[in-house]
Amino acid sequence: MDAQTLRAQAFKALHERAGAFVIPNPWDAGSAKMLASLGFEALATTSAGYAFSNARPDGGLSLDDTLANVRAIVAATDLPVAVDLENGFADDPAECAQSILRAAEAGAVGGSIEDATGREEAPIYCFEHAVARVEAAVKAARSLPFPFMLTARAENFLHGNPDLADTIRRLQAFSEAGADVLYAPGLRSAEDVLAVVRAVAPKPVNVLMSGGLKLTVEQLSEMGVKRISVGSALALAAYGEFFRAAEEIKTSGTFSFTSRSMPYAKANQFFKG
Repeated sequence: MDAQTLRAQAFKALHERAGAFVIPNPWDAGSAKMLASLGFEALATTSAGYAFSNARPDGGLSLDDTLANVRAIVAATDLPVAVDLENGFADDPAECAQSILRAAEAGAVGGSIEDATGREEAPIYCFEHAVARVEAAVKAARSLPFPFMLTARAENFLHGNPDLADTIRRLQAFSEAGADVLYAPGLRSAEDVLAVVRAVAPKPVNVLMSGGLKLTVEQLSEMGVKRISVGSALALAAYGEFFRAAEEIKTSGTFSFTSRSMPYAKANQFFKG
């Protein structure tokens, strides 16, 4: 059995066992190795984190850019890797499906398709078109010789439309279309989370813990959440500390940040062998 199939089976099993698991979001191969060293069992890319590392805004990278990052992360660890495919980098369902196949070719064993258009004037695809895109993505995923975990995302809460009823309607339709995991980033309360979990049960639900939610892994697991991601939160934590350190040098001429820095030897050790 090849390495990608083994990773795919391990990833699928994480969604089938009892309790929740955390799938953190590295933005490059180095951060992926650090996360793997801590014992995490799977990784998911972050479109925003990788975009920032390339001096681009979120949504400013191409599919080719994204897949180059996937290849680097897959090569850096033995863990299953899922890819943030944004809106599939296309409006057309058939092109969206091709993005799934290309992600698999890059080594991913899972990926997400969202119903956000990337256009400010009309940020969310209409219901019928959103479902058609997921249907096409599911068909592509099922054509692969290994289990590819397809996540369907309803993006209302991230685009100024915190309509829980419409979000649940979309997630239920995505579930019926065959999506393996359902995801509504930006949920604002435990009540929202519970409503989503109950509405799409028994399908696994991914919850994003990088915004206003103040819940623990244990609490989310008790609610029935299966997968917990952090989006760009780890990248922002790293960039935040970097900026504060550089700002200290520029504004005060001091270097107290070095007392908080990871020792050189420890950092170097992550990348040996």
